[in-house]
Amino acid sequence: MRFTFFSFEKRETQKIIIVMEDFSIWEIAMLLCFACSWPVSIVKAIRTKIVIGKSPFFMIIIIIGYIFGIIHKAAFDPDLVTFLWAFNMLLVCTDLILYYIYIGKNKKDLSNNINSLMKQFNEKP
Repeated sequence: MRFTFFSFEKRETQKIIIVMEDFSIWEIAMLLCFACSWPVSIVKAIRTKIVIGKSPFFMIIIIIGYIFGIIHKAAFDPDLVTFLWAFNMLLVCTDLILYYIYIGKNKKDLSNNINSLMKQFNEKP
């Protein structure tokens, strides 16, 4: 399903022309769902500073997918929805950056916790 959006623009000749843009409502809905879900992951990472369990490989694949989507939109179907693709890619990049910021400390803390548990387990009552 596609819908058409009409806008009016003034050009240099001072004539008002109608610019018609075709948008896919399903593409917009998909991108808005992703745009709502990635901030949840970002906020959780910032709030808890725990990123163990996230996959940087997965996020990189998602970013590459968004790059291909943006290239397709720019080459074959340029419209304003391209900005939603770019915004979503920016969100995933932010989550990936947070992963690399926090993962070192997470691994160190996990190692310390495991060592502490091993000491407690090995101590005799």
